[in-house]
Amino acid sequence: MHKTIIEPFRIKSVEPFRMSSEKDRLEYLKAAHYNPFLLTSDQVMIDMLTDSGTSAMSARQWAGIIVGDEAYAGSRSWTKMEKEVRDLTGFDYIIPTHQGRAAERIIYGLIGGKGKTFISNTHFDTTRANIEYSGSEAIDIPIPHATEPGWIHPFKGNMDTERLEALIVEKGAQNVGAVILTVTNNSGGGQPVSMQNAIEIRDICAKHGVLFLLDCCRIAENAYFIHHREANYANTPYRAIAQEMFSLADGAVMSAKKDALVNMGGFLALKDKALADECNNLLIITEGFTTYGGLSGRDMEAIAIGLEEVFDPDYLTYRVKSTTYLGDHLHKMGVPLMLPIGGHAVYIDAKAFYPHIPVDQYPGQALACELYTKGGVRSVEIGSVMFGKYDANHTLIPAPMELVRLAIPRRVYTSSHIDYVIETFGFLLHDREAVKGFEIVEETKFLRHFTAKFERV
Repeated sequence: MHKTIIEPFRIKSVEPFRMSSEKDRLEYLKAAHYNPFLLTSDQVMIDMLTDSGTSAMSARQWAGIIVGDEAYAGSRSWTKMEKEVRDLTGFDYIIPTHQGRAAERIIYGLIGGKGKTFISNTHFDTTRANIEYSGSEAIDIPIPHATEPGWIHPFKGNMDTERLEALIVEKGAQNVGAVILTVTNNSGGGQPVSMQNAIEIRDICAKHGVLFLLDCCRIAENAYFIHHREANYANTPYRAIAQEMFSLADGAVMSAKKDALVNMGGFLALKDKALADECNNLLIITEGFTTYGGLSGRDMEAIAIGLEEVFDPDYLTYRVKSTTYLGDHLHKMGVPLMLPIGGHAVYIDAKAFYPHIPVDQYPGQALACELYTKGGVRSVEIGSVMFGKYDANHTLIPAPMELVRLAIPRRVYTSSHIDYVIETFGFLLHDREAVKGFEIVEETKFLRHFTAKFERV
C-alpha cells in the first residue's frame, strides 16, 4: 500500500495569494493590535484560523449553485436541503439558518434564561456566549484527564456521564435547559465522541426528562473515528453511524460551514413540534421565512450536495489522514500537542511550548503571533483569551488549557502547504525562549477574542 497521502480530487480553479516578507508581517500584526482576527485575508499566506466556511466547494456544488431557486417561499432548493437533512438526522422539523450561531441564538434564547443550566462535554465559544447571554450558566464536563494534552484516549471528547447525572440531580432536572454533546469536541482539541458515550447520555437524559441536543457540525469526521476505533462499528458505513447518533438525540444544531462543505449555512433540527413552532416564530422575526431562513437558494443547493459528499470514504480518509500528517510531523519535531490528533485541526499546547510565559500573559496568543510573523500562517488561540474569565477582583481565571488551533480548511491546501507549516515550526522552536507574552488593552464582554486588542508585555 502506498504511504503517500494524495488528495482525492483534481484542482481546476486556483486562488492566488501574496508571498509576504517577515518585515511586512510584523507591520501588519502591529496594525492589527496583535490579534490575527483583525488581519485582512490578503495579509495571510496559509489561513488556519478556522475550518468554518473556508472549504473549497466541489464541481457538483458549483453546478448546484447555478440552478439555485431563489423563491421567497417554497423554493425547490429548500425542498432538496430539507429532504437531505431529514434523511440524515431523522428529525421531522428542519429549520434553516444562515449559520450555526443563528440556530444557537434561536434555541438557547428560547429554552435558556436566568436559573437555567446547560451541560456539555465542552461548549464552543459561540454556544457558550449564546447561553450566557440568555442569563444561563454553561458547564463543561469532559471525561477526567481530557484537559491533559499528552494523555491518550481513543474518545477523548467524551462527556463524564457520572458527573452528568450528579449535576442533573444537583441542579434539578427542571432547571437544566439541555445537555449538549459536541461532536467532535472542538474546544477539547478536536477529539471524537464514542457512540457508547452518546447512548449513555441519551439514557440519563431520558431518565430525568432532560432535552438532549447534538452540536453536530463535524459529525462526519466523528463518524470516521467511531468506524475505526469502536469495534461494533467497523463494518458500519460512515453515514449510517451519523444517523444512529442523531437517533439518540432530541434535536441538533449544525453549522453547515464545516461538514456540509459550504461557505455559509446552518440548520436546527428537532423532534418536538411545539418547540419547533416556537423556533420558527423566532426564525421568521430574525432570520427569514421558514423555507430559507437567511439562506439563498444557491446556498441550500450546495448544502444538500455537501451533506452527501462529506460521507464519501475516500474524502474522509484523506481528511483525517492529512490532518494526522501535520500532527505527526510536529510531534516528531518535539512540538507539544493535544494528543491524539483530531479530525479537523492540530492543537498546539502553548503552555508547554512557552513554559516561561505565565497564563495571564497568554502564551497561546504569543504563539499565534509568532506563527504568523515567521511564516504568514494564521491560527487561533483557544485558551485563556477565548475562555478565560475574571473574578471579583478582575484577576484572570484561566482556561483549563492554553491551546493554539491549526484548523485545516477542507479541500483547500496541498501537502506542500502543510510541509511549509511544519517548516515554520522549526523556526519557532529555535528561539522560543526569547518570546514574550501579551496583555489585553481592549476587550468586549462576550467573545472578546474576535476583536480584542493586545500589547506586548
